[in-house]
Amino acid sequence: MEDQPEFVAELVADGADPWRPVLGGWSPGRLSLAGPTPELFALPEGEPGLTAAERAVVLEAERLRAALGELHGEGLGLACVADIDGPEAIRRLEATPVEDSRMRPLWEDPWAAREVDAEMRIVGVTTVPGGCVVTQPWGYAPQMPGVQERLSVGTVCYGMYANAKSGNQGSLVRDGVVEGGDLHPGGGPDPYDTLTSEDVLLAYLHRHHAVAHACAWVGLRPTDARAIIGPPDAWVELPVRDGAGGARRLGA
Repeated sequence: MEDQPEFVAELVADGADPWRPVLGGWSPGRLSLAGPTPELFALPEGEPGLTAAERAVVLEAERLRAALGELHGEGLGLACVADIDGPEAIRRLEATPVEDSRMRPLWEDPWAAREVDAEMRIVGVTTVPGGCVVTQPWGYAPQMPGVQERLSVGTVCYGMYANAKSGNQGSLVRDGVVEGGDLHPGGGPDPYDTLTSEDVLLAYLHRHHAVAHACAWVGLRPTDARAIIGPPDAWVELPVRDGAGGARRLGA
């Protein structure tokens, strides 16, 4: 996990077994076949290596990381949604277009003191292969439960907020139901979580690449970083809602 093969060699020399499954069915040896040092261990007789499907996941992860590049966006919020496009996301959120005259100064300097409550309702929406991305370079609105619940109806949504104080915070909502909170996209597989084989592989491939991890989890395949860093297909404003599930859930 730490990309330190010299320490691995010492452990193996002392008798550690790299082919013992230890995490979601993966052994260190088999997982290394998906990483930067696939030749680290000699493949034992009878070990099949990666499946065709797993090799496809590895190749897509390499493409996705290259397409997005190095993203350093403290304060960035986003929601990755499978199987719906940008216009459908805007319809579900009941959002309205934001005029360029209002958007331009905010885009140029999002940290200037203005009407914070109103600006927290503005999000960018972009269609990408596999679905769409809702983003906010200056806040957590896309990850708010009310936003994710609406976006995830009939599909799945992975939300992320790059908290400058506590790191990347992730959440998973499927068909309006929260399935996971306090997730750590880009943090690598967590041995204390209940992980499927697919979870482990995605988390391993996207270590230190939180946005790519969020996209990959729901099957988004952006060809560049525009959906994340802008300009998006559309800037829209979330409505102010009343009631117990209203403004708080929508980040208004």
